Amino acid sequence: MKKIFKATFLTKRFFQVLIAIVLLFILAFFFERLEDYLVLGFFILIGLLVVDLFLLYLPKSGVMGSRVLPDKFSNGDENPVEIRLRNNYSFKASYRIIDELPVQFQKRDFKIETTPEKGKAHTLTYTARPVERGEFHFGSLNVFVKSGIGLVWRKYIFDHNAMVPNYPSFLQMRKYELMAFTNKLKDYGMKKIRRIGHTMEFEQIKDYTLGDDVRNINWKATAKRNQLMINQFQDEKSQPVYSVIDKGRVMKMPFEGLKLVDYAINATLVISNIALKKGDKAGMFSFSSKVDNQVMAQKRSSQMNLILETLYNLETDFRESDFSRLYIDIKRKITQRSLLLLYTNFETLDALHRQLPYLQAIAKNHLLVVVFFENTELSQMLEEPVENTQDIFTKTIAEKFAYEKKLIVNELNKFGIQTILTKPQELTVNTINKYLEIKARGLL
Repeated sequence: MKKIFKATFLTKRFFQVLIAIVLLFILAFFFERLEDYLVLGFFILIGLLVVDLFLLYLPKSGVMGSRVLPDKFSNGDENPVEIRLRNNYSFKASYRIIDELPVQFQKRDFKIETTPEKGKAHTLTYTARPVERGEFHFGSLNVFVKSGIGLVWRKYIFDHNAMVPNYPSFLQMRKYELMAFTNKLKDYGMKKIRRIGHTMEFEQIKDYTLGDDVRNINWKATAKRNQLMINQFQDEKSQPVYSVIDKGRVMKMPFEGLKLVDYAINATLVISNIALKKGDKAGMFSFSSKVDNQVMAQKRSSQMNLILETLYNLETDFRESDFSRLYIDIKRKITQRSLLLLYTNFETLDALHRQLPYLQAIAKNHLLVVVFFENTELSQMLEEPVENTQDIFTKTIAEKFAYEKKLIVNELNKFGIQTILTKPQELTVNTINKYLEIKARGLL
């Protein structure tokens, strides 16, 4: 009886009818004939309430339900969650489903209403977009059922607890992997760059022998030796590609729910996967006051799992990023010339100039690409019409910051450091473009 009491909830319809009867009883003080009808109406309401309870509680398991969650969430993407129900009642019931979502979603008004046919299974799907890495704990799946009478809800509880880890965006990784190895790159805003010449690495000049490709004849060497000489090439060697993530306070800024550091993490996962598929070695590390989360560049089957787990456990902080520490660690640990994709953010030229000597020192031994971000909220502000003096001041300051971003690009290019200035939402595509461009031009 106690369980029935806890699982029973009166509906809005019951209270509406009850309030109407009470009001009519008040009116019956003036019209005495109404009283007999109202007493009858009240007993009819109680009778319908009993019948409704009987219909809902007659079967022991009027509803069977479960929640189907993926093994892991993909950060920043829409992840499907299934709710499977079976209506075992002998009538078409009305369902109200309230799923207790993880606290990270900050959503307390989630509900789904449906009316499955009697005796049939029914599957509902909704999507969840997490924006923080870590564990997401679901509570109970609550299913409220009412009959056609509609005076009472009966509550069922399924799947009391469930946990799903939220990993960096592996859905984007699969998506862009497919794009990078098809001829549809242009359809997604990515450039397909044709390399001029061979995709081979020069090895030596040797004497021409029958069967050699005449297109490789070195005419200058032939003229000097007075006999045919030919350029010999070997397969291009695997090059190390490192993603370097600044996890200091400059990367805490959120855009569309995701922090800049999470955009960088998602891009790192994608570019590492593509680099491995292209035959290069992929690695990564992060830094703020010190360098950690290091994965040395390797070309092996388990490398992507190692990078994925490292990115999942990457924790950010509010400290000032130490570029001098970064330079020292790179000099000590990365001896082979490598492509370094440095994900950071500079808002002003002064901020760049403080770190520029270390970036120049890194660029002497490696191909450094500095990736930083446009402020899309400032860009939207620049497009809004000006209505008063305050708007003029605000827009002028926004234009100054936007212009400084372009000056930062010019300053870095002046010292031979390649750059990517991108909107956070376009980071992955632009990083892939830059990597493919570097590979195509043989810059590494």
